Amino acid sequence: MSTILVSGAGRGLGLELARQYAADGWRVIGTVRDTKAKLPSGVEPQVADVTERKQIAALAKALEGTALDVLFCNAGIIGKRGMALGSFDYASWEEVLRVNVLGAAALAEALVDNVAASKLKVIAMMSSRLGSITEASGITVPYATSKAALNMLVKGLAANLQAKGVVVVALSPGWARTDMGGAGAPLAPETSVAGLRQVIAGLKPADSGKFLSYDGTPIPW
Repeated sequence: MSTILVSGAGRGLGLELARQYAADGWRVIGTVRDTKAKLPSGVEPQVADVTERKQIAALAKALEGTALDVLFCNAGIIGKRGMALGSFDYASWEEVLRVNVLGAAALAEALVDNVAASKLKVIAMMSSRLGSITEASGITVPYATSKAALNMLVKGLAANLQAKGVVVVALSPGWARTDMGGAGAPLAPETSVAGLRQVIAGLKPADSGKFLSYDGTPIPW
């Protein structure tokens, strides 16, 4: 049985990732910040706020000896909405960076040996097309900067983990109808996650360090 850990599995795309992988017979470990969070049937809950280093260390200890075929660093926030030049909320921006970049880095660092011990050896980071510097439009700047930084983390991890055979990728889920994406988004969460899963299933060592859309197409940095 293959095993995946999904961070931020209590809502949005993390919840749908956990649901689909569990339904497909995978062992699914889902991290949540609150013990009251409801997870899909068959998903094993682990309490871990990615910004709390002690909780990350406790998670790593609890999973010692557990091989993780896929580590999906999905936990993320968009921060205060409506921030634009002239009205930046720097406290909110700092929180976005702590969760979206440092939280993903801490989780990957803590569990890299678990991934390296598995058969598939994949670390997937939930990025966003908004993190593309090439395509930057100037909207949602704080969130976009966090995803651009996350993409650099992916490139760095890919280079550092090449010798271990670990494939690290940045994945964009598209604009999906979640609390973060909003009700007006064109993409159903089920469709986005099905695409992400297909991309992960087809990854090869040469794909490490790439930035890919949920439909498998490359996204310019």
